[in-house]
Amino acid sequence: MPTTAPAFSDATASDSALRRFLFGLPGVDAVGLEARAASLGTRSIKTTAKAYAIDLAISMIDLTTLEGADTPGKVRALAAKAVNPDPTDRTTPRTAAVCVYPDMAATAAAALAGSGVKVASVATAFPAGRAPLDIKLADVRDAVAAGADEIDMVIDRGAFLSGRFLKVYEEILAVKAECGTARLKVIFETGELSTYDNIRRASWIGMLAGADFIKTSTGKVATNATPANTLLMLEAVRDFRAQTGVQIGVKPAGGIRTTKDAVKFLVLVNETAGEDWLDPHWFRFGASSLLNDLLMQRQKLSTGRYSGPDYVTVD
Repeated sequence: MPTTAPAFSDATASDSALRRFLFGLPGVDAVGLEARAASLGTRSIKTTAKAYAIDLAISMIDLTTLEGADTPGKVRALAAKAVNPDPTDRTTPRTAAVCVYPDMAATAAAALAGSGVKVASVATAFPAGRAPLDIKLADVRDAVAAGADEIDMVIDRGAFLSGRFLKVYEEILAVKAECGTARLKVIFETGELSTYDNIRRASWIGMLAGADFIKTSTGKVATNATPANTLLMLEAVRDFRAQTGVQIGVKPAGGIRTTKDAVKFLVLVNETAGEDWLDPHWFRFGASSLLNDLLMQRQKLSTGRYSGPDYVTVD
């Protein structure tokens, strides 16, 4: 089973050691964090930079459908859109991945075969995470066997909020072991963690346990990705790499719907973690409606006309 980064092996030796480590992290200045996120969000970019940012944002999208009414046909249509987002302009980049439930992973894998677009599957009793560990691990195994390249797991928020931090850490370790070559994104559901200090602690638990990405949210609660909680997580991955040499990705998900939103998040990435994270391998958007707005803005930049939503496909 994978183990924690050597530089922090003592921190995960016991429940008490992990608790000491997590509560020894610097406290978050909530006012300062929100002020910095707001300040970075006011940055304007020039037209040429905007064109680059739009294409970069498209290439970072995990195009997502996570509904009870999902069908194989809907997943195949979403996969086709991910591979060829704008049929009128073949220069439009592909999205990074298509994100589905485990029972739709095989359908997505077949539809995306050879395209370069990854199959991401949620797992571990998404979105609530309320299931025994053996059920969660079976969920992961099934998704990987069906062709998932990436697994988006949810942490046990009940365990985290009741202070059972080692249980959360060990569960992530166990899921990571089942992933094989699939990359693991660890979802914290930041809207349920109550405080920025908790988000920082959850970020460190995920990173210590071997997450390839840390992710804000499921998109299924009232508060999802915000500039402030994403900024905090970007600081965490920046600091983790500085101390261990290990780079970990970040994925804000839920509530990012417009080009303006996406550009704000890209500015956060550049100004906080740095250019190394401005790559789909290290930064993703979990979104469904964002792609259409990016496509409309892209068409406006290239033609001078705003085509409107009738000229892009409905997800």
